[in-house]
Amino acid sequence: MESMGKKKPRPRRSFTPEFKAEIVELCRRGDRSVGQVAKDFDLTETAVRDWVKQAEVDTGERDGLTSDEREELARLRRENRRLREDVEILKRATAFFAKETR
Repeated sequence: MESMGKKKPRPRRSFTPEFKAEIVELCRRGDRSVGQVAKDFDLTETAVRDWVKQAEVDTGERDGLTSDEREELARLRRENRRLREDVEILKRATAFFAKETR
């Protein structure tokens, strides 16, 4: 009884940039609504709307971070996290060796 009305979470899927571009093009043509395109291709409406919005940012129709800028930001955040970890390790090593030499 508890599970009635609750949907099972859908497994996470990944899509190629080409597929996303085709879906965005279908939505832009105006033949079908975003909801109908999502339903026809078994996608979530939210995902399709996000793809359309990102395509508008990439083409300069809307303000926001382009896909390239998002990739660079993610790369820089990973690098920053790794460098912070390296600094922390070096701080610990310095403290250890300073204590050993006394």
